[in-house]
Amino acid sequence: MNTTDRTPADLLRSALATDPGRPLVTFYDDATGERVELSVATLANWVAKTANLLQGDLSAGPGDRLALHLPAHWQTAVWLLACASVGVEADVRGKPEAADVVVSGPDALEAARAGRGERVALALRPLGGRFVPQPPEGFADYAVEVPSQGDQFAPFAPVDPDEVALVVDGTQLTAAELVERARADAAALGLGPGSRVLSGLSYDTWEGLSSGLYAPLASGGSIVLCRNLGRLSAAGLAARVESERVTHTVGRPAGA
Repeated sequence: MNTTDRTPADLLRSALATDPGRPLVTFYDDATGERVELSVATLANWVAKTANLLQGDLSAGPGDRLALHLPAHWQTAVWLLACASVGVEADVRGKPEAADVVVSGPDALEAARAGRGERVALALRPLGGRFVPQPPEGFADYAVEVPSQGDQFAPFAPVDPDEVALVVDGTQLTAAELVERARADAAALGLGPGSRVLSGLSYDTWEGLSSGLYAPLASGGSIVLCRNLGRLSAAGLAARVESERVTHTVGRPAGA
């Protein structure tokens, strides 16, 4: 990857310039049987659309805070990178009442209702499906709002790498610090171009975010992100490692 990259959005742009067609995120939900594979180009398109939604429709910009209440999921990766593209601080499991925008999955809607700003809900259904028959009251349905957004994104204001980009585990990280830590983690794991990391860790910790998104992205690798991995048998896991050409495996907590 480009050594001058200082934000997660920079990392994604470098990946797009290098090999847009290669798989970047492969997502499994072992509770539903869902499998989704996104190339660099496809993920970048989702990120651009979501960043346009965030900046345009939700009026969020640098200095604003987004409380992110989503599990380890490919759409969560999209929101994290969209926040980085706009310059919005992504506060993982942050207090909704202290945020300018709240983004929630189905399991966190009650807590998310405390948000006094814009509220967006994700059904987390296969293929990014919408809520049926209608979204929860007081929330915009991400699956309804995002398709019409533009495929290219340009921030209204430059993103400052030295501003806070992520809050997780009670720790604030600037965009530049995030990239630096991701590179260090990638080196510690022995990741490089072509590495393929299977992660069963939650996105509620830095370790889960790093191994399940940022470290592979920073090193030119890719991610096999598994939700509810504890439901998979040992034989099933071995088969997945082989079929997905996994080079590194991180975490298999029960119910992850």
